[in-house]
Amino acid sequence: MKIGLVGDSLTEGRPGVSFVNILKENYSTISFDNLGKPGETVKSLHTRLTKTKLDYDLIFLWIGVNDVYSKLLRVQAQPVANDPEEFREYYNIVLEIVTASSIHVVTVSPALVGETLQNESNKEIKKLSSIIESLSKSHVNVSFLDMHSAFEKHLSKVTSSDYVNIKVMRVMLDVLFYKNPSSIDRISKKRGLHFTLDGIHLNSAGAALVADEYSTMIDRLLFNNHKSIQ
Repeated sequence: MKIGLVGDSLTEGRPGVSFVNILKENYSTISFDNLGKPGETVKSLHTRLTKTKLDYDLIFLWIGVNDVYSKLLRVQAQPVANDPEEFREYYNIVLEIVTASSIHVVTVSPALVGETLQNESNKEIKKLSSIIESLSKSHVNVSFLDMHSAFEKHLSKVTSSDYVNIKVMRVMLDVLFYKNPSSIDRISKKRGLHFTLDGIHLNSAGAALVADEYSTMIDRLLFNNHKSIQ
């Protein structure tokens, strides 16, 4: 059984805590390929996938946060969608590529740009999530996972700071200095955050939440006899 995890730095697991490592520990009979790439946007992912051969039983497609987050940074490593319509256009092409390369696909909405859900970036995240959900419904072998709503549900029970790291050098320093979960969780707490290291990337609680959401989909799609994709 092979699962491909397509995405950006949240999937790669740097900076922050890797949810993929949790999945690998929990599913010893499944082979997980981590296809996360830092800074990836829907346009840069499109370019990458045109040069990449995919062949999986199940693919998780988690992309979109950098199309919002990168606009806050002084330096943009990858091209971003100029507007929701361009995002829709490129996402649809990406989705066509991955659905042709896997028995089933789970599209995952971007999660957060800051733990303050009412900020402008998270309003944009909601718009992109709606686009992804809409496109997903046009495919019979695609399931939609609303990761933003999953975080929203948990964040509604706590009070987080509005910290969002918008300095590229600070992101690089976080990668360099905070490599283990305990140090990541410590700086996360210092910044007044509950699920992220910096408003974007995951701490231990955030990684556990994502792993749990992915696991629910894996169990339903791979191990439920009535809905198995095998």
